[in-house]
Amino acid sequence: MTTTDSMISQVLERVQQAGAEGDLIIDEGRSLGLKARQGKLEEQAVSETRIMGLRVIQDQRVGIAFSEATDETALSWLVEQALLNARFNQMEAHERIPDLQTELASDDALLCPHSTMSTEARIELLLSLEQQLSSLEGIRNVPYNGLSERLSSRQVASTSGLRARSRQRMNFLYAYALAARGEITAMAGWGQAARLGEQLQAEPIIERSHQEAMALLEGKPVASGHYDVCFDPDAQKDLFSAFSLALSGKAACDGINPWRDRIGEPVAVPGLTLLDRPLNTDGFGYALFDAEGTACAETPIVVGGQLQTLLHNTATAHELGAVSTGHAVRGPRSALGVGSHQLMVEPGAASRAELEGGEYLLLTQLQGTHSGANALSGDFSFGASGYLCRDGEKVQPVRGITVAGNFYQMLQHISAIGDTAYWDWSRSTRMPTLRFADVAISG
Repeated sequence: MTTTDSMISQVLERVQQAGAEGDLIIDEGRSLGLKARQGKLEEQAVSETRIMGLRVIQDQRVGIAFSEATDETALSWLVEQALLNARFNQMEAHERIPDLQTELASDDALLCPHSTMSTEARIELLLSLEQQLSSLEGIRNVPYNGLSERLSSRQVASTSGLRARSRQRMNFLYAYALAARGEITAMAGWGQAARLGEQLQAEPIIERSHQEAMALLEGKPVASGHYDVCFDPDAQKDLFSAFSLALSGKAACDGINPWRDRIGEPVAVPGLTLLDRPLNTDGFGYALFDAEGTACAETPIVVGGQLQTLLHNTATAHELGAVSTGHAVRGPRSALGVGSHQLMVEPGAASRAELEGGEYLLLTQLQGTHSGANALSGDFSFGASGYLCRDGEKVQPVRGITVAGNFYQMLQHISAIGDTAYWDWSRSTRMPTLRFADVAISG
C-alpha cells in the first residue's frame, strides 16, 4: 500500500467511525510557466501543489474541509472539521455519496507521456517566438505571451469503495501581438495546446498573430444592419460558453435555467446536434470520471435540434428525477456543482462553398462575453471584430462593431452547418462553423 493509499484509508475509516459517509478528492500538480519581454525572459514560475478536499454527509447535512498538510494531525483535523461543518449546515435532501465500488484509472501513456524537453529548450522556444513576432513589420511589441507545462493528477475515493485516478500532461504556447500605425493600434493572437512541449511550434502562431493584428489595423465598422454571421472556432467557443447555464442541471434546480422545462422540445434547428464527449483523448477537457467518481460517457444533449437532457451530478439528477450524466464538478475547497467536459457539435452537410456563399461577417474576436450576456434570457451585446466576407473571400477587416441578439433564438436561425469540425486553440470544444442568419450588427 502506497503512502497515498494509506492516507486515503485513514481518512475514510475515520469518517465511517463517526457514522458518516464521505468522499475524498486529492489534487496534485506541477507546473512551469514562462513569459518573455523584449527578447529576455521576464518570468519563470515553478509550482508544486497538493491539496485534499473531504466531503462528508451525516444526517443529510454536508460538510466540506480541505488541507494541504498530510501528517496525522492534519488528517485528524480534516475529518473533524468536515463533520463540524456538516452540523451547522442546512439539510440537503438530494446530496449523497454515490454507491460506487469501481476502480478507474486513466491511460498514463496516452494522457501523460514522458517528455524529454528541457527547461532551457522551452525558454529558447518562447524567446524565439517573441523576438521573431516583435521584429515583424508593423508590430510594436508582444505584450501577452507564454509557454507553460502542467502535470496534474486527481484521485477520488469514497466510503462506498470507489477508487479513481487520472493524470494528464498539458503544454501551451501563445502570443498576442500589438500592431501600430501612428496612434492606431490593434491586437491579435493565437496559441497551441499539445501533450508534449516537443510538439509546440512557434511559426504558425507568429504567422497568424501577425496577419490578424495587421489586418485589424485597417479595420473599420460596417454599416449597421442585419448580417449573416459566422464565428471562428475560438469566438464560437466563447459564445457557447456564455450561455452554458442552459445546459446545467444545477441551474435548473436553482430555478435559473431557461431550458429546465424544455426536455423533449426543439431548442435549435433540426440539423444541430450538441454532445459532450469527455472520452475524446484529442481534447484537453478529457475526463474518465467526474468529481463524484461517476464514470464519464458521451452525453447527447441536443439531437436533431431537440433537447434530450441537461447535465447532472447525482444530487441534481435525484432532485429532478433524472440520472447522473457524469458531470459533477468540485474542487477540494468547493461545494458540488455541474459542468461540461468537452462540448462538440456534430458536423453538418454544408460544404465550404455553401457555408461561405454570398455576403457575411466572420467574427474572430468578441469582447464582454460575460458582462454583456444574460444567460437566463439569452440576450447579449458584445463588441466584435473580424472580417466582412463575400463568397469565402475577406473583403474588409472589421472592428468597432457590436453584435447583439438572443442566443436561444439564434439557435433557431442557423442557416448552414459546416461539414468539418475544428478544435478551438486550447482544445476544449470541437465544432463546425455555424452560419447564423439575420444577426443585428451596429457599426
